[in-house]
Amino acid sequence: MNRSHRVGTPAIVAAAAAVAMIAAGCGGSSGSSSSSGAATASAPGITAHQILIGSHQPLTGPAAPGYSEIAPAANAYFQYVNAHGGIYGRHIKYTYLDDGYDPSKTVSDVHQLILQDNVYAIFDGLGTPTHLAAVSFINSSKVPDVFVASGCDCWNNPSKYPQTFGWQLDYIREGKILGAYIKQHFAGKNIGYFYQNDEFGQDGVKGLDYEIPHSQVVSRQTYVPTNVNVGPAVAALKASGAQVVVSFAIPAFNALFKLTSEKLGWTNPTIVASNVGTDPLTLGGLLQAYAKQAGATVNGNQLTNGIITDGYLPTLGNTGNSWIALFKKVHDTYDTKAPFDGNVLYGMAVGYTFVQAMMKAGKNPTRADLVKAINAGLPQGPAVAPYAYSSSNHAGVTGAYIGKIMNGALVQQGPVYVTDATPTGAVTAYTGSEQAAPGSGMP
Repeated sequence: MNRSHRVGTPAIVAAAAAVAMIAAGCGGSSGSSSSSGAATASAPGITAHQILIGSHQPLTGPAAPGYSEIAPAANAYFQYVNAHGGIYGRHIKYTYLDDGYDPSKTVSDVHQLILQDNVYAIFDGLGTPTHLAAVSFINSSKVPDVFVASGCDCWNNPSKYPQTFGWQLDYIREGKILGAYIKQHFAGKNIGYFYQNDEFGQDGVKGLDYEIPHSQVVSRQTYVPTNVNVGPAVAALKASGAQVVVSFAIPAFNALFKLTSEKLGWTNPTIVASNVGTDPLTLGGLLQAYAKQAGATVNGNQLTNGIITDGYLPTLGNTGNSWIALFKKVHDTYDTKAPFDGNVLYGMAVGYTFVQAMMKAGKNPTRADLVKAINAGLPQGPAVAPYAYSSSNHAGVTGAYIGKIMNGALVQQGPVYVTDATPTGAVTAYTGSEQAAPGSGMP
């Protein structure tokens, strides 16, 4: 789905998200792989010629704008891999089902993928509230649950969810990195929070509060994806005298926040926002689409100018970066209907990480072999900071840089910073170097 041309009205879009949580259980497989000999049917979802993986994705609903591009982009990278020999000769088949960002649909999708489609792994299931509804069932089924498309710190729980691994920068770390920037650059200013009222927003606020003095925080306002009326929250933030607003919101609600602020004549707060909701093309397109529905005309790029955010993948404008060059080549061949934006970059980058893990899992891997391979650690790949993976840590990327949206593009400001998810862990500049993409485009 093209982010800026296929968005419904906010009311229709938001109505698609409901809240329900169901869990069930079933058996799985275990064993050891063979690294030599012919490719065999070594696990559910794996034949001599194919690896079948599945996912739940918000192809419709409040999270669809932008996010609906992620799975097709990952699939585009898998097509590239398949065209270059696959994984030990096997082709990846990626099945992703629409859950509309509705947890009850997520449960149904995941049951179908595991019990009927017999997938080898759940890959990049998107959304904090949605994936939480299915994570217990996935783990009880002993199905690898790799690289969840959510930065919830809850995925980093190997004792409770041994099959589950995060991938992107977790929201606590992200909150700390943004909070450290705010503490340094907006000392003494009044700070307001606007955030999604679930683990996504709550984790982000936890990280912010680890760094920002509590005396500076003058208002904390939340939203839920099923209610598009953010007017009271925006009015409360304006009345509090907030000079800086920190947002942990999905793109649709960042757009609603910005347009409501403009309507209330509150045009001067500095916005610092999570990477989750600030892809410039997505946000600019939503601002224009929502304004048009209300009978107004706005310049999306102008309204996003100056938003401060963070990034854990190379910036799209850095055309000399080897990862951007690789993924642009993949996009231009296998994903031409989508814009080459941050969501497409995300999908291809996480797809690359999956291929890394599968190569490491061996020629004839069981499900347990994939988990073991990730627990042993993975190379940094396209991320700007290392992964945290170990048998005792299932978090993903450990750092990010601060960026600013300028003329519809994210521009990096300064170095990459790394930290942990604890209250006392320092936010420090990363002293390592980013890795280059392999010339073949294959791990």
